[in-house]
Amino acid sequence: MGERVISDARAGLAVAVCEPSEDLRGELVRMIETEKPEARIGAFASGDELLRSEEDFAIFFLDIQGADGLEAARELRARERGGASGVIVFVTGYRDYMEEAFDVHAFQYLVKPVDGKKFAEVLAAAWTEAEAVRRREGRHILLRLDGLMRKVALRDILYLESRNKKVAIHMTGGAHEIRRSMETMEDALGAGFYRCHRCYLVNLAQIKDYGPRTIRLENGEKLLLAEKKYAEFVKRYLQYAKDGGIVHI
Repeated sequence: MGERVISDARAGLAVAVCEPSEDLRGELVRMIETEKPEARIGAFASGDELLRSEEDFAIFFLDIQGADGLEAARELRARERGGASGVIVFVTGYRDYMEEAFDVHAFQYLVKPVDGKKFAEVLAAAWTEAEAVRRREGRHILLRLDGLMRKVALRDILYLESRNKKVAIHMTGGAHEIRRSMETMEDALGAGFYRCHRCYLVNLAQIKDYGPRTIRLENGEKLLLAEKKYAEFVKRYLQYAKDGGIVHI
């Protein structure tokens, strides 16, 4: 049986507002309700309150008051499997955390006082981003592993490695070998994966950083990047980012 990618539908988006000022917190909630009445909104006075919530938030508006929001963002990223998932927007009066915001893959960095028009633009962009992330996270592939047909989330695949006439699928929970060609798997997995070397097919969502010769994954592993493929890889990676694979500030 050939490999087949399937998608799970996920309804609705939840938005978290984490802001110590009750007045501003209420204002942000009202703006979200106006722009996105279908949103489920959670309002929190601190990062600790947010982290205790069991809601599956897709978008986070976080204040960096005393770095509390920044620590919450780091914890949120640590809880995620693989690459960045939740869309994080910092709403703050501080301009000194740009580098740290980049480290947690912040989508935007709004400075107080919050301009309503700008907020609406950022919310719309964050919403589009979050929907793209949810669609991507809902994708799975059916694989025969250990004699059973298993549904594997694409986000859980780190990379594939060619081993003679077999392919080793390296996942967050370990590696499995299947008797398939890399070409077959490359076609099955699609644009979210890239053949960075004749031996490796990497999940673009799992890339932490890269250079002309190597790609480093979120788990710290390094893969070879063929020198002749570097320019094409950068082009593909930037297209992946443009399509919602990576968030920017």
